[in-house]
Amino acid sequence: MVDPALNVVLVRPEIPPNTGNVGRLCVATGTRLHLVAPLGFELSDTQLKRAGLDYWQFLDLQPHPDLETFFQHLPENAPLVFFSKKARRSLYEQRFQTGSYLIFGNESSGLPEDLLQRHSANCCRIPMADERVRSLNLSTAVGICLYEAIRQINSKEGRDGFRQDAT
Repeated sequence: MVDPALNVVLVRPEIPPNTGNVGRLCVATGTRLHLVAPLGFELSDTQLKRAGLDYWQFLDLQPHPDLETFFQHLPENAPLVFFSKKARRSLYEQRFQTGSYLIFGNESSGLPEDLLQRHSANCCRIPMADERVRSLNLSTAVGICLYEAIRQINSKEGRDGFRQDAT
């Protein structure tokens, strides 16, 4: 299998339809999905499969038993981008590159605080106009960030579409 242009990482996701929607998005974009346990559901969950529709079978899925194992299996110098509403830098200040890992926390608590502190230089947020909104839906946030990364990479490579070998 060809290495994907991008990787989406969900750390301890809790809601099956969110993960199913992210899975469908990953299939549509040729992106590998990493799921870091513990998960708030079983991979056989019908809500997960319903949200992923009949595309789930085509998903490039990489499960990990925990964060430590995930980090141990990363390629050397892998570009990591952590998303958090607590980050100071905007998503639009981030420079994405081929092979980036876009890392998202779970729906109720986000990424662990110690992880954000260790990687503070690689954290960014999605700008929002109204401070009363605590957060966006996880699958919406992944879609916004993933397509911005694709836009930047394609722009750098002089492309206007997806990599031909990313499926």
